[in-house]
Amino acid sequence: MTEIVLLYCTAASTAEAEAIAEAVVGQRLAACANILPGMRSLYWWQGKLEKAEEAVLILKTRPDLVEAATAAVKAAHSYSVPCVLPLSVGAGGNPDYIAWLLGETKPG
Repeated sequence: MTEIVLLYCTAASTAEAEAIAEAVVGQRLAACANILPGMRSLYWWQGKLEKAEEAVLILKTRPDLVEAATAAVKAAHSYSVPCVLPLSVGAGGNPDYIAWLLGETKPG
């Protein structure tokens, strides 16, 4: 079984998350993107506690594409410091899905 990675990202809006997803999936740096609208975030930014409505973007990719996918997210993002966190799934899961994911992403 081959390892896969989920890139957990946040975006300022659902529209921005979709634009980022189109850029990353369109370049075959991820096979799939899930967008979860309506997230409420609280975070420190430049010494001030901020509150914002955001969208979660989850990109499904392979480990050797994490660096390129992260760069693509950063290039398409409105934030100066976007959240892009790789979460290793490890081995396991539906082998048919993993084969599909590997087939729909370009080798890194």
